[in-house]
Amino acid sequence: MNGLNIPDTNLERVVIIGCGFGGLNLAKKLNHQRYQVVMIDKHNYHTFQPLLYQVATAGLEPDSIAYPIRHIFRKLPNFYFRLAKAESIDTENKTLQCDIGNLDFDHLVIATGSGTNYFGMKTVEELGMPMKTVPEALNLRSLILQNFEAASLTQDLKERERLMNFAIVGAGPTGTELAGALAELKNHVLPNDYPDLDFRRMSIHLIEMAGKVLPPMQDFSSRNALKYLETLGVQVWLNTAVKSYDGETVKTNKKDLPASTLIWAAGVTGNIIPGLEEGKDFHHGRYQVNGLNQIGEHKTIYAIGDVASMADEQNPKGHPMLAQVAIQQGQNLAKNLNNSSDTAKWKNFSYRDKGTMATVGRNKAVAELYGKLMLKGFPGWAVWMAVHLISLVGFRNRMVVFFNWLVNYFSYDRKIRLIIRPWKRHSNS
Repeated sequence: MNGLNIPDTNLERVVIIGCGFGGLNLAKKLNHQRYQVVMIDKHNYHTFQPLLYQVATAGLEPDSIAYPIRHIFRKLPNFYFRLAKAESIDTENKTLQCDIGNLDFDHLVIATGSGTNYFGMKTVEELGMPMKTVPEALNLRSLILQNFEAASLTQDLKERERLMNFAIVGAGPTGTELAGALAELKNHVLPNDYPDLDFRRMSIHLIEMAGKVLPPMQDFSSRNALKYLETLGVQVWLNTAVKSYDGETVKTNKKDLPASTLIWAAGVTGNIIPGLEEGKDFHHGRYQVNGLNQIGEHKTIYAIGDVASMADEQNPKGHPMLAQVAIQQGQNLAKNLNNSSDTAKWKNFSYRDKGTMATVGRNKAVAELYGKLMLKGFPGWAVWMAVHLISLVGFRNRMVVFFNWLVNYFSYDRKIRLIIRPWKRHSNS
């Protein structure tokens, strides 16, 4: 036995840190008759991150997009899950040090994903709202609703306007989808809950440093997404950089915007684990890996997904930090580990771009499929819904999400506008 109470067997042990898209698919595809698989995660559930913004805007409950890790792998032999936080890696002794004990490994896979990157802006980090985890999405949901409760009480018009204003930094898929969801709340839901508030005073500011929304996507998608946002009443600020935030005003290189809530969706950085300095890209917080996802000279230590940077001719700065990259890297690594212990026979990872999509609201979405097919409007929205439903883990989750979307589509309502856990600034997530 060991510190994590994992039995010692004659099977090689694969330790996976993180049950995001990469870790989940790796663990599913590994040969569990050949390997003992141990998964470490600080949460006991897998999160479907693309729909976190709907939890934050009262469209879905968190249990609709999260699924228990133990239930996912309940039928697989030689699989063990431990609720723990990986703290450091001892590469010489091939030991992972966790907050609840140490664990030896034969193969170690770092699939820790990414966290929020504030680019060194301390005031934004202290006073802004991230949205990378379920607790953070619930905090944001509470804050949004608390703001309107406070706005209905104050007689100070400027304070009321600040409470009803929201600044979203970053017009990638997350920021764009969140801005559209907030706009639909403003246009169809919140006026019924707060008839004493003038929602013409509510502003949603989407701030983007680049010259277009959805910078990773093609101009066709960007133009249509911008049109949808403007139709919904979102104020889009392009070529605009945030300088600072004091909790009341967002200072940019163009204009100061009053807002009691700043939501940061402008950047991510890999979740690095101390103890493995080789191959580390300190600027982007990712491990530099070769085509087999190996880190440096460590032939049995790998990184996959957002925390891995695999540079090639098409992606000189590494693959984009997308779910599909993590999924395919996890599957490729599992195939290599299953096929042979001789790494000379392994196949290098080759990314197959299946497309990118983003929804701005009801019947408003853009989708680029396999780099050729461009969709917008209702067709894009229908494809977006189908892909996300299929990608959810568990039949129950798919049915619950589909039913919620169906009800919301016909009623323009969000039934779960509940402040279950009031949020206070400076509280721990």
